[in-house]
Amino acid sequence: MPLPPPDTLWTRTARLPAETDATLPQSVDVAVIGGGFTGLTAARELLIAGRSVAVLEAGRIGAGASGINAGFVVPNFAKADPNTVRAKLGTERGNALLRLVGDGANAVFRTIEEEGIACDARQTGWLNPAFGAASAETLKARAALWRDLGRPVSFLGADEIREQTGMDIYSGALLDAEGGTIHPLDYLRGLVQSVRRRGGSVHEGQSVDKVTRDGTSWRLTMRSGAALIASKVLLCTNAFTTGAAARMGRSTVPLRVYQIATSPADTETVRRIAPDGRPVGDTRQNLFTYRLDRDNRLISGGMAAIPLGAFERLGRAVAERLSSELGLPRAVTPEVVWTGVAAMTPDFMPRIHKLGEGWFGGIGCNGRGIAMTAQLGRVLARAALGEDPEQLPIPLRPLRPLPFHRFTPIVASAALLQARLKDRLAR
Repeated sequence: MPLPPPDTLWTRTARLPAETDATLPQSVDVAVIGGGFTGLTAARELLIAGRSVAVLEAGRIGAGASGINAGFVVPNFAKADPNTVRAKLGTERGNALLRLVGDGANAVFRTIEEEGIACDARQTGWLNPAFGAASAETLKARAALWRDLGRPVSFLGADEIREQTGMDIYSGALLDAEGGTIHPLDYLRGLVQSVRRRGGSVHEGQSVDKVTRDGTSWRLTMRSGAALIASKVLLCTNAFTTGAAARMGRSTVPLRVYQIATSPADTETVRRIAPDGRPVGDTRQNLFTYRLDRDNRLISGGMAAIPLGAFERLGRAVAERLSSELGLPRAVTPEVVWTGVAAMTPDFMPRIHKLGEGWFGGIGCNGRGIAMTAQLGRVLARAALGEDPEQLPIPLRPLRPLPFHRFTPIVASAALLQARLKDRLAR
């Protein structure tokens, strides 16, 4: 049996039950490896299109990144603006990807509404405050580029962002009106319910070790010894690097992120730091983020340059940073601390891989895991339905695992130390 899910704010406050299927079907049209946002979104799209689908999750539903993120729904790129995307892909292909990514938050909230998922969904907008005058100019230009694509993205001045956060260190901010927040575990479980209600099946504890050709179909062999035949296969495993997920997971840089939730903030503090309930993520190299849950707990996160003892140390450090940055009336302590891994592609762009005839994988949410996975899952479903993968809005790339992948956490630690130094110099 798979291990129980980690202790997080979301497992403590989830309202939807965790219901899956016990018996594997013998064969399906499409087997989806990975029961996170990407895999379940793809499965839902395929079921709507009339295909039979089984979702195979190696552990518990919600034990991976989809169930342990901070619940930010952000419809843009973490490290790229529209001009960067066009320069890399060309105007036509670049604009196709930009339109897809720009509709990511709306796609999430549409699904929530269509399926009636109770997951504390709030589409209040997302704030990206600028740390320093140079960052403010960058965001002002970026906001204009998104507006040119028809998106409701604006730039706020220093006084306006001070009113939104209670912080006086920012030179302005990008406001994306279509961003927001959700309870990620309830959203994930709602997707499970949607897939099962539409006739698909979702299975926990089914780690796929091998995918081999079986005539015109694929045979998926589980670690348990069970097997499943599928005409098409989708690999939706994010940063995992075991079994069938090994090669794709090793093509990204894994970043371990620590999250905390505090006890509920008082009403006056909420009015000061989040008068419109908007989540915040600033432009610093060692970025500062925060949001509120339905009970006004503060949620924030960070990374550790030194992994030894990081769990307890990072919980305290993130809480201290929240107290200091937000000028809280009293120091806060973590009510719960949890950790997970984000997958970052070298160019910070999502990508599709063709692993065989009718077998596709997708990866590269790069810190935009909810909105980006909604679109990644939809594009993978289109590939499984027979669309030309070369014409899909997410680029088709050769799958090339990173050299010396096991050492990438060391590189990430060094980059974090450098980022902190840059922030100090900027201040």
